[in-house]
Amino acid sequence: MTRNGEAVPGEDVASYDVFSRLCPSRPVLEHVTGRWGSLVLAALEDGPVRFNDLRRRVDGVSQKSLAQALQALERDGFVTRNQLTVFPLRVEYSLTPSGKDVSVKLLELIAQVEASMDTVLASRQRFDGNAPTGDAA
Repeated sequence: MTRNGEAVPGEDVASYDVFSRLCPSRPVLEHVTGRWGSLVLAALEDGPVRFNDLRRRVDGVSQKSLAQALQALERDGFVTRNQLTVFPLRVEYSLTPSGKDVSVKLLELIAQVEASMDTVLASRQRFDGNAPTGDAA
């Protein structure tokens, strides 16, 4: 699986174990499911998007955080950066086939979370209403 924390090329995919601290799949999972990675992948589902359009779509992400998320996802092979030869220079980001596969799963998860929000909000309200007050030891 790994040699000094690095993937051994040609090893069987089944040998990767995200629960293992040294497995190279763990940081990839973090890039995909992190605060901005999942939203970036989902936002790219409809096709190539320019940086500023992506930043507007992923409301609340800073320029720096978006650039870091895109760079990590590009390095992992989920996103491709295409610099167009037009003036002014334009860069578009799009999903690779692997990125498309992952984004489909993320969009299913996002749809499930959104569909569950009434139940989630009611559960939070019950929990917060039953939360202990004061210093209980």
